[in-house]
Amino acid sequence: MRGEQRDYFESNLEACNLCPRKCGVNRRAGQLGACRAGAQPKVASHCIHVGEEPPISGSSGSGTIFFSHCTMACVYCQNYPISQLGHGNLVEVVDLAQMMLELQGQGAHNINLVTATHFLPHIVEAIDLARARGLKLPIVYNDSGYELPETIRMLNGIVQVYLADMRYASPQYAARYSGAQDYPQMNRLAIGEMLASVGHLKCRGCLAESGLVIRHLVLPSLVSETAKILEYISSEISKSTAVSLMSQYFPANRAQLYPEINRKITRSEHDAAVALLDRYGLCHGWIQDYGAFGRPVA
Repeated sequence: MRGEQRDYFESNLEACNLCPRKCGVNRRAGQLGACRAGAQPKVASHCIHVGEEPPISGSSGSGTIFFSHCTMACVYCQNYPISQLGHGNLVEVVDLAQMMLELQGQGAHNINLVTATHFLPHIVEAIDLARARGLKLPIVYNDSGYELPETIRMLNGIVQVYLADMRYASPQYAARYSGAQDYPQMNRLAIGEMLASVGHLKCRGCLAESGLVIRHLVLPSLVSETAKILEYISSEISKSTAVSLMSQYFPANRAQLYPEINRKITRSEHDAAVALLDRYGLCHGWIQDYGAFGRPVA
């Protein structure tokens, strides 16, 4: 880790502007911003996970660390006890490094950091420590896509694979369902930084070695958003982009308060989303069926 990277992340503990919320709170002094994360990292679980895209899970699984809290506030979040209620255990940097080494020892193909942005000052230090102690695996950054471009830029050389959402194309939906009206703008800027840092997905054998994978969760009543996002990827990023089309939505958390999303997606919505991949020439990636995850697009 370069000195400028260390300085950037450490300074954000005293005036936290790691994400687009830019709360500016002093976490060392006990102040809490929108994500409600304190000055010490909190982990919900760490385990070998086999439910990611095939190049991430591979044959032996992804070494996944699930962090508590989140910079988003999705009304339908399936993991809201972790992301919004903050369930988890406080850990030290040395504990994070040890988790990474344990997961490597269990045969993980990579270290998969899930919803990690708000704890980056500790995580980058833990990665440095783990590397010094023998960690060889690529780092996967698994996130909502609601990121500050400057923060992504500072992860250059630290993160090898980005597994990032593109959730919304329209500010009104981002505001209504995730409390983040600026999501589309910040998401597109962040995705651009990710691509500049790691390029398109590259695999050694069947495993991700570096690059960007864009995930898109199809939401009920919002196939129009899917169309806008896939068109943007095709025309403004590249048809070579690896896209993971996900259909796993189910109404959780407070989704019952929003009738239009208080259901699973229909078969016709799923099929319409799949057809959009063809329309926009996106043939690299995976499609999540109702009963099986990871069918290749082509």
